[in-house]
Amino acid sequence: MNNRVPAILGCCIIGLLGGRAIAADGGAPTTKDKHPITQKAPDASIPHKQVEAFTVIGIATRTTNARESGPNGVIPQQWQKFFQEGVLDKIPDKIGSDIYAVYTDYASDHNGEYTFVIGAMVKQGTAPASGMVAETIPGGQYAVVTSEKGPLPQVIPAAWQRIFQLESDGRLHRAYKSDFELYDQRSQNPADAQVDIYLGLK
Repeated sequence: MNNRVPAILGCCIIGLLGGRAIAADGGAPTTKDKHPITQKAPDASIPHKQVEAFTVIGIATRTTNARESGPNGVIPQQWQKFFQEGVLDKIPDKIGSDIYAVYTDYASDHNGEYTFVIGAMVKQGTAPASGMVAETIPGGQYAVVTSEKGPLPQVIPAAWQRIFQLESDGRLHRAYKSDFELYDQRSQNPADAQVDIYLGLK
């Protein structure tokens, strides 16, 4: 897990692009593939998956993309706190060792406030430890955007830029309830990593 620390810290710049934070077996989401057919005709190149509701426990903060684009952004501080204080080891009843960055409780869309949670998936009904929160990610259909493979500080912002462009083009219709990034075994090498971004759909 220690070799993942610099990788994740390097991705603090995702806060500059904004964000959006999975479910069951072995720390990876339990999903069922679903044909991406909706009335709004989303981009067929983006996989859609049905995700079962799950709970993440971790540390949280409230922020905006405007704040994260300046010197007072709090997301980098949250990542630093997560590792320096050993938060992952303090999370009770974890399922697997994957790390989740959750974006939830949106005030509106990517222009409004949202809650950012860094943590791990836990067994249903687990109470958060002191100083932590429990966030339930609703079940439903999610678009899954997979980053390119490469240095995390490059591939994560590039993936979010793609997401924003798809949304701007009307090819991605986000619900703005809960979204998340999945940091699994593919992110252990910060120079050659890959991350899945799950985006809740309307």
